[in-house]
Amino acid sequence: MTCNNCNGKNKLLPPESYGQLDTYIETLHISRDNPRCKDTLIQTLHKAQGIFGYLPEEVQLHIADRYAISHAEVSGVISFYNFFTTTPRGEVQINVCMGTACYVNGAEKVLQEFQRVLGIKSGEVTTDGKFSLESLRCVGACGLAPVVTINEKVYGKVQPAKVQEILENYLVESGEEETVNA
Repeated sequence: MTCNNCNGKNKLLPPESYGQLDTYIETLHISRDNPRCKDTLIQTLHKAQGIFGYLPEEVQLHIADRYAISHAEVSGVISFYNFFTTTPRGEVQINVCMGTACYVNGAEKVLQEFQRVLGIKSGEVTTDGKFSLESLRCVGACGLAPVVTINEKVYGKVQPAKVQEILENYLVESGEEETVNA
């Protein structure tokens, strides 16, 4: 895919999303001739991921074009930072901390239980797009180990036996009537 000077050709994602991203980039007053224009690249990537939900190649190419830098430079930043993702995430983003404290306290078994209940592996999204499951290096809440975050809500001292209950409570809170696979 190419950006084609950002004229909308060959783009699969909604044009209004690109418009929103372009409006944001314009507020940064980036001078494509200024070598320091990349100073705002990370915040632009954060904004783009917030708009699109992830950073597929076509969005990366669009940003590279807007910044007048190579796709490799954009891709390099994305691959360096764990926060960025190039694959879609579910509406409900589940992250299991696998840092030392969490791992020692059973995070691997918690992750395995989420995988079993949801029917997906870490790094995948359920077929309905509802749930995505990831493992993280460290959440920074070691005193609560093992830790799980669901859409930025922190659950501490999670045990495998609580996984089903956590997911069902989350569905009730979000107004879903269906149950998660048991």
